[in-house]
Amino acid sequence: MSEQPKYQQLAAALRREIDNGVYPPGARLPSESELSARFGASRNTVRNGLKLLVSEGLVTSSQGLGYDVRSHEVFELNASRFENLTFPQNGDSYTTDVTNAGRRPHQTLRVEMRPAPPDIAERLKVEAGSKTVLRFCHRYVDDVPWSTQATYYPGWLMERAPRLTEPGDIAEGTTRYLTGAGVEQVGYFDEIATRMPTPEEARLLEIGAGVPVLLWTRTGHSRDEPVRCTVTTLRGDLNRMNYEIGDLAALGGAE
Repeated sequence: MSEQPKYQQLAAALRREIDNGVYPPGARLPSESELSARFGASRNTVRNGLKLLVSEGLVTSSQGLGYDVRSHEVFELNASRFENLTFPQNGDSYTTDVTNAGRRPHQTLRVEMRPAPPDIAERLKVEAGSKTVLRFCHRYVDDVPWSTQATYYPGWLMERAPRLTEPGDIAEGTTRYLTGAGVEQVGYFDEIATRMPTPEEARLLEIGAGVPVLLWTRTGHSRDEPVRCTVTTLRGDLNRMNYEIGDLAALGGAE
């Protein structure tokens, strides 16, 4: 006889069935009354088991409408190519990568002058509180919130690249624009972390209970100094990142 509480046994059984495809992504789970009869459990026990699956990000709940298996259409992000100008791109790398994947990109943008937060100032090697330009993008893939991207540029860069302060999008992408302005980024330092979302992140990305965010912080360096710091916050359930390191020609040549 299992020592697990009944609600955990119920959740484990449904979890296995979800994993095995009995309930595929988007499928509606049986009603609480049906699950109560199947497992010989009270309605409270059934609800506790379903809440556990919600907290794990496996199912979603709608008041009065039941529980659905979460749909995951994952977007594959190649972080090595994302801003590599040797790869052909039309416009900025987000638009290009999403379009090339057969998906539909959409974003909103705001631009503002902000004092540098301490963690950003440390990466940009400027004084905390000094002037920066923040370009904040709220990005979508197929109208589903995909990420937010906050890019900070040090104040000294404004004379050399004044379009960074303009409110509209930079059609060719900021990396190409900076290169054209004589500020070439020759290297990137990436940091990857995960955590649960803040309330604001959960609102912007429409994240349900139990879904973490993936934080990708990239500091771009010229030959002399860091020129920007980008913090991308991605939905953990809809994104996968990969990198290409070294010579991978054999991957494309093997039959």
